Amino acid sequence: MARVLSGVQPSGALHLGNYLGAIRSWVAHQHDHDAFYCVVDLHALTVDVDPADLRARTLDAVIDLVAAGLDPEVCTLFVQSHVPEHPRLTWLLECTASMGELRRMTQFKDKGAGNEGVRVGLFTYPVLMAADILLYDSDRVPVGDDQRQHLELARDLAQRFNFRYGDVFTVPEAAVPATGARVMDLQEPTRKMSKTGGTPLGTVQMLDSPEEIDRKVKKAVTDTDGEVRFDPEAKPGLSNLLELLAAATDRTPDEVATGYQRYGDLKRDLSEALVELLRPVRERRAELAADPGAVSAILAAGAAKAGAVASATYRRAAEAMGLVPAG
Repeated sequence: MARVLSGVQPSGALHLGNYLGAIRSWVAHQHDHDAFYCVVDLHALTVDVDPADLRARTLDAVIDLVAAGLDPEVCTLFVQSHVPEHPRLTWLLECTASMGELRRMTQFKDKGAGNEGVRVGLFTYPVLMAADILLYDSDRVPVGDDQRQHLELARDLAQRFNFRYGDVFTVPEAAVPATGARVMDLQEPTRKMSKTGGTPLGTVQMLDSPEEIDRKVKKAVTDTDGEVRFDPEAKPGLSNLLELLAAATDRTPDEVATGYQRYGDLKRDLSEALVELLRPVRERRAELAADPGAVSAILAAGAAKAGAVASATYRRAAEAMGLVPAG
């Protein structure tokens, strides 16, 4: 069984883009892969964050993932900082990576290049991401378009390490969902729906009420020509709605478009489809939130399962680099 790994940062409430673009495929992969999923709380430290908020968001992310369909009895679900091999392997990989590679990372150039006050962790966190992946001998890593560069760095580091020190790491491949991989903001359809940079009215939260979903869909930006067709370049707002309905109903955007003459009918059906799609998530979430002991047990079991794999990989890498084993 191929091993798959992915993670989510506890930077805010999960939204429809997270669900359709990633989490729904994680739920499917857990049944036909050896699946490892983590909440990457160490990545959240690259920017200023209130400690109480970080703790709350981390636990919320775990609850949301289980509510969305991840089964801790089937997959390995854990919090990144609960497995100390993540930062330990990061150091070995930082001693394998080059400054030039990290300077070329798009997210650092966008957020921190030229700012002398930027945290070092923002510069080096792609290496931590590589460690997240390589610790678990991951064969496949679900990624969105904006994460492809990070996966390529992980592949490059694995290949370089293997060349220098022997066959230690599995070189992972990317796995990109065919439908719903890039969900756009309903108010600004040329921008991705985002936990931190999206518009409030254009971001459908995974736990929004049916009334809130309906309100946001009704107010979604379209255009004025009145023709229902899938054309992302000329009609980005309408095409985003068609993609959402296609993802929610397991069809293609072109198939969806053939059934409508009016935008209002499309929005009505999309609203109803999203409400039903997310209803089980909202209901399961309420059950989990009422039982914090169950969440603690999930995290303890997940850390133990992940730690057993991660510690073996770290020992293999450390010994290959010449570090003396402990004990």
